Amino acid sequence: MSRARAAVTAIFFLNGVVFVSWYSRLPSIQDRLDLGTGTLGLALLGAPLGLLLAQPLTGALAATVGSRRLVGAAPLLLAAGIVPALAVDAGTLALAALVVGAANGALDVSMNVEGLAVERAGEKRIFTSLHAAYSFGALAGAALGGLAASAGLEPLPHLAIVVGVGAAAGRVAALGLPPAEVEPPQRGPRFARPSRRLVALGAIAFCALLAEGAVFDWSGIFMRREASAGFGLAPAGLAAFNLAMGFGRLSADGVSGRVGSVRLGRAGALLAAAGLGAALLLSTPAGAIAGFAVMGCGLAAVFPLALRAAGYDPAISGPAVAAVSSVGYAGLLTGPPVIGVLAEGLGLTGALACVCGLLVAAAALAGQLSTQRAERILS
Repeated sequence: MSRARAAVTAIFFLNGVVFVSWYSRLPSIQDRLDLGTGTLGLALLGAPLGLLLAQPLTGALAATVGSRRLVGAAPLLLAAGIVPALAVDAGTLALAALVVGAANGALDVSMNVEGLAVERAGEKRIFTSLHAAYSFGALAGAALGGLAASAGLEPLPHLAIVVGVGAAAGRVAALGLPPAEVEPPQRGPRFARPSRRLVALGAIAFCALLAEGAVFDWSGIFMRREASAGFGLAPAGLAAFNLAMGFGRLSADGVSGRVGSVRLGRAGALLAAAGLGAALLLSTPAGAIAGFAVMGCGLAAVFPLALRAAGYDPAISGPAVAAVSSVGYAGLLTGPPVIGVLAEGLGLTGALACVCGLLVAAAALAGQLSTQRAERILS
């Protein structure tokens, strides 16, 4: 593995570890602040707001100063992960969530643009494997949070340790990235024009991340209420989904090199729809776990391929990645509540079946995942 690839892979991994760690301690933070679920939900709206505000601005900034300089600020951005543990009431928690969301959004866009730059400078595809590093980092962050909570460690010292180690590691990793002068900022637009192709890529990202959000928020409830799983087994569907997605992303670069981004994206979206459909139809613990695993495997490459297709042209990489990522995260954040509303009338199984339809729509749009330049250079 080249030094630059190892460096950007580490940044993706650390992003997952640090920013999932604070989410893993939300129950403890809620208890310490004595917040009801409604109040907590309102406070947490700061995170998506910060993320959606920061991403377009980061894309414009990446086009101005270059993504390398922004990724170099990873230690500072990762340090925001400790802020929620300092909250003293609902208002300060909302402000902390806003800060964390903005830092997460800024690092997300800059590391993706830098990952594409490192891929362009190399001889093979690596971009989806970077997202695998994020997936495994998120798993590590969740596991560390569970261990810390089980050991009775309060959120502040736990997050201080994670952020301290993460920021130091981020600083070391950033030193391995190519110098900023290797790929200077372009003179292209600072914000992406919503072309027909970019709108289609945004729609693919929206469908893919909405499906992910549906699994994150509703798979455990489906396992418990519809598949009759015990409380201990209920989270297994989400675990299977995440593990399959992580390993799927490890192999997706090689597969896309052989069959092309379009075929992989279309097959992946259809496989994800089939996996979710199987989970809903079987409605048994084993069947649902297997279905969610198939869904994770199929969905693994879809969002990374959308970002890759949007940002492969270095002249507009930052703004285009920011635009598609923002639309995708809008799906991640708004999808689960919409599913909850639909479930009131259709039942949870019927509401989740609508996600299958969105994945089929993503497959229909998969022709936009190809870029002739990318396919020619890295086939």
